[in-house]
Amino acid sequence: MSIIKVIIPAYNEADSIGLVIKDIPELVDEVIVVNNLSTDNTAEVAQHAGATVLSESQMGYGYACLKGMDYIANLSQKPDIIVFMDGDYSDYPEELTKIIQPILEENIDFVVGSRVRRLQEKGSMTPQQHFGNWLATFLMRTLFGANFTDLGPFRAIKYQKLLDLQMEDKTYGWTIEMQLKALKQKLSYTEVPVKYKKRIGVSKVSGTIKGSIFAGVKILGWIFKYSFKK
Repeated sequence: MSIIKVIIPAYNEADSIGLVIKDIPELVDEVIVVNNLSTDNTAEVAQHAGATVLSESQMGYGYACLKGMDYIANLSQKPDIIVFMDGDYSDYPEELTKIIQPILEENIDFVVGSRVRRLQEKGSMTPQQHFGNWLATFLMRTLFGANFTDLGPFRAIKYQKLLDLQMEDKTYGWTIEMQLKALKQKLSYTEVPVKYKKRIGVSKVSGTIKGSIFAGVKILGWIFKYSFKK
């Protein structure tokens, strides 16, 4: 039976993180919440809900994900699959079974949960998120022949393939870096349509002008960096 671990970066998600952990299917071996300088009781709520809680003192989505990976690297028994998801309860954690299904049944390397419009709660994604996804996936399709339609954070990947990507982005470019490196390394990949609802609390990225701009710059930077790589 496959060993599955979930990594959840979390910053001030005390109101939602317990709900997220509760809805994660029991087939998951361990839920790892990386508390990224929260000023509320995110860590305490996550721990009470049964998660392994780590602390990352450098602010950034990528920093938190890398912290979770470092923790896993030091375990004696390594997982087969890593699932990433957000801690704001905008995803439906129970759909994790759909996300990992192509890996388990079709031997796919990498799966992205695609937040298709027909399954989105109205207002769950901002106009800048829709535009950013469209632009990034359009450029990936044009420059690399990719079939991605979303940069959704709810995703699963074989653990060894994740290590092979040598992830490095510390902040907003984490998801696009993973997809671009998966393309470059010719990983098999697919998307699974997932539902998406309004998050609990305010987004740290799309909820602010500064966050949206920084995320956009990061995403475009990774795309153009890879478009010039041999």
